[in-house]
Amino acid sequence: MSTLRTALTELVGVQHPVVQTGMGWVAGPRLVAGTANAGGLGILASATMTYTELESAITKTKTLTDQPFGVNIRADATDAPQRIDLLIRENVRVASFALAPKQELIAKLKTAGVVVIPSIGAAKHAKKVASWGADAVIVQGGEGGGHTGPVATTLLLPSVLDAVDIPVVAAGGFYDGRGLAAALAYGAAGIAMGTRFLLTQESTVPDSVKQQYLARGLQDTTVSRKVDGMPHRVLNTDLVNSLEHSGNIRGLVAAARNASKFKTMTGMTWSTLVKDGLAMKKSSDRTWQQIIMAANTPMLLKAGLVDGNTHAGVLASGQVVGLLDDLPTCKDLIDGIIADAIKRIDTLGALRA
Repeated sequence: MSTLRTALTELVGVQHPVVQTGMGWVAGPRLVAGTANAGGLGILASATMTYTELESAITKTKTLTDQPFGVNIRADATDAPQRIDLLIRENVRVASFALAPKQELIAKLKTAGVVVIPSIGAAKHAKKVASWGADAVIVQGGEGGGHTGPVATTLLLPSVLDAVDIPVVAAGGFYDGRGLAAALAYGAAGIAMGTRFLLTQESTVPDSVKQQYLARGLQDTTVSRKVDGMPHRVLNTDLVNSLEHSGNIRGLVAAARNASKFKTMTGMTWSTLVKDGLAMKKSSDRTWQQIIMAANTPMLLKAGLVDGNTHAGVLASGQVVGLLDDLPTCKDLIDGIIADAIKRIDTLGALRA
């Protein structure tokens, strides 16, 4: 089939300028390999994995695909340097970051030939990581799921494109060929999608949960601060509605309880959790209350996205969920997006003639 060659496809070595984001509990080997084999860039989510689990996930992904893929790392994690060493040893093509990695970590990765692509939410952050040597950035507008900002993609994207001269990948509200064509028209090098890939056949999210997503409309998401103290776009559920109307004390008690569960699940020591909290505090503007509440995120997402218990968990989602009504394979999804984008670009060309 025809394809679109952009600065992203050239940089990473993938066939199509489509990225599957590193969603915690969702972006595992099956989804990442499905994306890679379909010609896109799949990114493993390691923030919800122990180091040993990440080792196994990389090995498993490499048995399922021989195409380039990436790994998302929490830049403020205490074992981030060890995880970066693992990526280098395993010849992982892309290192993705939700927070800006330290300049020395970027340099180490680039020296080893690993492409560094942080996710950012403002033009000033894009300029900072670009000056530190980042190869590209993913910029997510307010329509996106999970942690998000207040500025819409249609405004945030051009502001970032004007600020840096490295490839920019657009995220937040994308799901089809029209979106890819529009992003390329803005000057982006591709699009990144989370919710759209969550709702594919390769996604390991329970089918019952996927059906809940498919039944939602455009008004069925909320940007809540009660999940972990930071703006977090999730599906409206009874639990989310309850959290939104709860007091701070209740939220802190729940966070402390979830911190204990997360510690047990990952095998982390209390000292490691404290070190991670201190690193998070140093690298962001979060209050201590927000740091404590951050313990909610892994366990609440796991309950919903892994265990299928939507009464006890939350479901991260972009606003685009209201426009989705199917569960394609990764190949059918990406092939359809590329074909539709090319058709629309050709139509625009005809207007000039």
